[in-house]
Amino acid sequence: MLVDPRLLPDLELELMAMDLQVWPVRTAPICTDGPRTAFQIRRKLLMQHRGAWDLAADWTPVWVGFGPSWHAGDEPLPWAAHAALWQVLDGHGDHVRFHRRLGGVPRLSLPRDIAA
Repeated sequence: MLVDPRLLPDLELELMAMDLQVWPVRTAPICTDGPRTAFQIRRKLLMQHRGAWDLAADWTPVWVGFGPSWHAGDEPLPWAAHAALWQVLDGHGDHVRFHRRLGGVPRLSLPRDIAA
């Protein structure tokens, strides 16, 4: 999805409270060339929408990861996880552009707190 950079810090905090992690593609740990991947994703999304998303030309491409509270072992994510994310994103409709679909990137592992 594409996020207005002015919204990104607040959106990140809002989603974090729901155990959803925002990963700017540019700095995501699974990207060997984050800046290039971010450019390619942004360009693809803009071109795909033939002008409808042009206001997002300088927005930040991000991925959202679902934290442990959303997972049940190796089972697929429940529908409620996606619905919760989409509800938040709908609340910021002027500042985000996204597709409602299932799928995405491989799981991004988080550092574990060794004191836990």
